[in-house]
Amino acid sequence: MRVAIRVRPGASRESVGGAYGESAIVVRVSARPIGGKATEAALRAVAEAFGVRRGAVRLISGPTSNDKVVEIMGNEEELAQRVGELRRE
Repeated sequence: MRVAIRVRPGASRESVGGAYGESAIVVRVSARPIGGKATEAALRAVAEAFGVRRGAVRLISGPTSNDKVVEIMGNEEELAQRVGELRRE
C-alpha cells in the first residue's frame, strides 16, 4: 500500500499521526534533514507506527523533500485501517 507522508524534521519528540492536506500523514522526527537522516528516521517511525519491520517500508518518491510517498508491505485491510486511525490523531 502506498501512503503519502509529510516529514517534520527537528521535532522535540518523534511521532506519527495527524493529517496534512488531503491524504498525507504527518511524521515528526528529531533527526535533522542532513544526509538523509530525517528520511531514514521517518521510515523507521512509519514502520513502528504500522507494526511492520523496517524492511517492509520503502521510499517511493521524495528523497529530499518533506513530502514523500512510501510503500508499506503487509495486509492491505489492516494497513488501510491504520492509515485512517493515524490521520485522525
